[in-house]
Amino acid sequence: MYRIVTKKVLNPSVTLMEVEAPRLAAAARCGQFLIVRAREQGERIPLTISDFDREKGTVTICTQTVGASTRIINAMEEGDCFTDCVGPLGRPSEFTEWDDARLEGERFLFIAGGLGAAPVYPQVKYLHSKGVPVDVIIGAKNAGLLIFAEQMKAVCDNLYLCTDDGSLGEKGLVTGVVDRLLGEGKKYTQAVAIGPMIMMKYATLGLKPSGIPLTVSLNTLMVDGTGMCGACRVSVGGKTRFACVDGPEFDAYEVDFDEAMRRQGLYRDLEMEADHKCKIGRDR
Repeated sequence: MYRIVTKKVLNPSVTLMEVEAPRLAAAARCGQFLIVRAREQGERIPLTISDFDREKGTVTICTQTVGASTRIINAMEEGDCFTDCVGPLGRPSEFTEWDDARLEGERFLFIAGGLGAAPVYPQVKYLHSKGVPVDVIIGAKNAGLLIFAEQMKAVCDNLYLCTDDGSLGEKGLVTGVVDRLLGEGKKYTQAVAIGPMIMMKYATLGLKPSGIPLTVSLNTLMVDGTGMCGACRVSVGGKTRFACVDGPEFDAYEVDFDEAMRRQGLYRDLEMEADHKCKIGRDR
């Protein structure tokens, strides 16, 4: 059993949990994910690792309520235990394989949309520990939905916040902030974008003329997390790849985002139906 050590509600739909999982924490690396099951007959839910503490033997996850299973997870409290917590899975971020000489001279730009700030955080934290300059953009619909701003501020060189409605930071989309920074002459050697598929698509279109290498995470496509279900199939460089076993991170300029967005919508109606039944059962 995997005990929930701490729980924090970040906004109405997103909950952060620190989970006791010593062996997983010892092996976890940036960019990877894990799979949790809330109960014996529960659904397997893949979640990107938002942080890990090898000394405490804990991993941190952020779960957004999008269906019945995630609603059950977010209803759990400190002291409750997950039936399963498996990982780390997926390939770690490529830059974690680079030695200090390879990292020297690099300057990263991270673009995080909504929940994407959670998996961005451990990557920025890692690069900060290596002395690599990092700028971060975090965007959300409104101030109440922005997450990880304080944590990110402590580990990056410059933090830019933006909201669709202008309630905090700059008004507008993350892509607008990217355009402004590049227009002001900011120089970056690497970029990473994690968030809603549509945001990553337009970040890719916007950055392509600059020639800056861009990595995106397709973690939102994953269902069973092992490649067996085939739900996360995506075309990358004209070849079929599976987000869970070949990724979840890929070269953004090779991803077929339109195909990925169509696939992402395949199970939306089923999720909504299951969530509706879950809420009815809870209210009775």
